Amino acid sequence: MTMKISTKGRYALRMLLELAEKQENGFVSLKEISERQDISKKYLEQIVPMLNKSGILRTNRGNHGGYMLAKSPKECTVGDVLRATEGSLAPVACLEYEENHCERAQFCETLYIWEGLAKAIGDYLDSITLQDILDRRAASGGDDYCI
Repeated sequence: MTMKISTKGRYALRMLLELAEKQENGFVSLKEISERQDISKKYLEQIVPMLNKSGILRTNRGNHGGYMLAKSPKECTVGDVLRATEGSLAPVACLEYEENHCERAQFCETLYIWEGLAKAIGDYLDSITLQDILDRRAASGGDDYCI
């Protein structure tokens, strides 16, 4: 088993970076995001409910409708985005939930390894905000980004 971030997680991050970059412009249409990021609009439509449910995204219907971040790019971490789209980031099944229900947990000699890995992954992803990514891109002088 390898831990991989799916296209949903990667595309959600790209979508939110696009919104973070254009936050002063108000709501941005899914069509515009789709075209700029070269991601199918239909695929983005599958990601939107996950981001809405997690409180990361705001939507507005109507003529001037579209999407925008529900909080500032400084407050939205990569960990938030990936948990919203991927679910648990646990490296092993027994750590997917708050409480470990594995019958071997109290005797497991390797549990501390998986707990340490889960903490390292969470701490790392929670330490990077959308603003950090935008700042890094601006500092490198690049206009394109790949996730």
